[in-house]
Amino acid sequence: MISEGELLWAPSAERVESANITVFSKWLQKKRGLNFVGDYEALRQWSVAHYEDFWADCWEFFGIVSDTPYERVIDRPAMPGAKWFEGSRVNFAEHMLHRGSDDDIAFAHLSETRPLAYMTRGELRRAVRAVASELRRLGIVPGDRVVLYMPNIVETAVAFMASVAVGAICSSAPPEFGVQTVLDRFSQIAPKLLFAADGYCFGGKHFDRREEVQKLVAGLPTLEHVVWMPYLDEQAVCPVAGAVLLPDMLKAADPGKDAFAFERVAYDHPLWIVYSSGTTGLPKPIVHSHVGALLELSVTIGFHCNMGPGKRMFFYTTTGWVMWNLVLSALLTGASSVLFDGHPAAPAPDRLWQLAEEAGVTMFGASPTFVQLMEKAGIKPRASYNLEKLESVLLGGSPATPETFAWFYRDVKEDLWVTSQSGGTDIASGFVGASPTLPVYAGEIQCRMLARDVQAWSDDGKPVINEVGELVCVNPIPSMPIGFWNDTAGERYRESYFDYFPGYWRHGDFIKINERGGCYIYGRSDSTLNRYGVRIGTAEIYRTVERVEGVADSLIVCCELPDGGFFMPLFVKLKENVPLDAALIARINSALREHCSPRHVPDAILEVAAVPYTLTGKKMEVPVRKILMGWSPEKAANRDAMANPAALDFFIRFAAEGKDDRWQEVLRKARAAAA
Repeated sequence: MISEGELLWAPSAERVESANITVFSKWLQKKRGLNFVGDYEALRQWSVAHYEDFWADCWEFFGIVSDTPYERVIDRPAMPGAKWFEGSRVNFAEHMLHRGSDDDIAFAHLSETRPLAYMTRGELRRAVRAVASELRRLGIVPGDRVVLYMPNIVETAVAFMASVAVGAICSSAPPEFGVQTVLDRFSQIAPKLLFAADGYCFGGKHFDRREEVQKLVAGLPTLEHVVWMPYLDEQAVCPVAGAVLLPDMLKAADPGKDAFAFERVAYDHPLWIVYSSGTTGLPKPIVHSHVGALLELSVTIGFHCNMGPGKRMFFYTTTGWVMWNLVLSALLTGASSVLFDGHPAAPAPDRLWQLAEEAGVTMFGASPTFVQLMEKAGIKPRASYNLEKLESVLLGGSPATPETFAWFYRDVKEDLWVTSQSGGTDIASGFVGASPTLPVYAGEIQCRMLARDVQAWSDDGKPVINEVGELVCVNPIPSMPIGFWNDTAGERYRESYFDYFPGYWRHGDFIKINERGGCYIYGRSDSTLNRYGVRIGTAEIYRTVERVEGVADSLIVCCELPDGGFFMPLFVKLKENVPLDAALIARINSALREHCSPRHVPDAILEVAAVPYTLTGKKMEVPVRKILMGWSPEKAANRDAMANPAALDFFIRFAAEGKDDRWQEVLRKARAAAA
């Protein structure tokens, strides 16, 4: 057994000296006479106290190209609504492409249907210019919304970058999402053009999505163009008349570097729309700006991931998770991105380690759940693969246990910078993360990231140390959303992050910060579900489940398990004389898989007599989750504020049954079923 907080690794003097953050510290020393070399916490404290100076210095250090100089770094320190680098005009895609020579590798890419291949920066530049020029020919102008229903392949990356290059606002959903789940997202933003693939492959099975594409087009009346990618079958005909072939766009004439102009857009021009689902209503369409994402991701990937020329970043993700955006953004630093589409353990459990060796991955990213899969399969990558180039591991999507950290040092590599991070879709970055100049302690996130005053707050708004509290960010950062799409008054945006502690960002995670600045995340403090690293809103599940014949009401929660896994039970109230039999369970799971995605399928479905509600009519997801996680019922819920207090008794009994191993048996069966 390994203890939480046990020292596992420390960087060598050579690693510290060569780290990007050390280069930046020396640059600051020369420019400002400030000596932070080798002292991360001193640099962080300065960046928090003087964050305007910090971001201005980052603008200069990373060589941000703008048509016009910015007027000020930030217009006001208040949240929300801070404006960053007013007066500037930049393009995110231009910065993704302007580092490195044409011969440098931009992408290494592999899928279940394609062998490992590479795209150079020169090839990528030509492809982006060609597709972007074709988009302009189709009438795509700045501000138009372009949406992607594509797998994680290199053509999808090109489509994204070409859309951004012409000033379009890009949004993506993976092809495993069902039609309604995609329409719930895309219909809110009135897209003009859709990139769509004929399907995807997962675990050796082909999934034809032509019918889904046809339904999407029918459900998006604002679409004027469909760009078709025959991925599974090169001869697959688009079910939509008049579609343009993406392979033809890729072969179109390249106007050349000198003739092609990137659309440099205003500081507050939307870059992309990503989604974070809530407990009610449609998924929140979160909008980030070119300037905000450009500065933030340059710092996150450059300093906290230590990426740069000659390095290759991989994270197992789909196109529907913000980690896909982050992996592509490694190009900002001159590094390469490694793309993989398919099952992480097909055709063999060690498939991704084979990719790491063959593609020369320097930063390997996956969720702690992936490590559980490796351990269960008895995989020991160090015994089978040459991982000489592997420098670091990025764990994301869920809290990582000390045992997760220890597995990498035992079975992957001894000299390895194992990092964990926490942030998310909301800011397209992290609040707490890593530094290559700091030691690694078991289960501990190394640090609070630069220029963000992250604190753990008690319920009464007081910062605490060595105690679990709400993760609160006290100061603004550039990649905080510029708003939600269609939320013109900003009401839903404020309600999501700033109502709990007025004027301060409350993220919805439990965090503990120790004296040395190390951080521990203890899961969600709100009702958002964390499923294999992807956050899911309960509203999506309720809309689907409560349309299933026989279901009267439902409630779902997701509990973090001690081993780093998850248990997501669905509780259903059934209509009179309807039994919860195998057929009904199959119909519920099938509906969730078809209309949402496989990640929405629960680990267990259990019957309840009633779903607990507050007096204001809200389902009591957070109190139920707290009770199942071991909180005392008195601390978890206020019965006086309930519409039906007796409904809570089932969950109290259910949690208490763990004392006679019945609760643990449910967890055991759920984990076995999930495996």
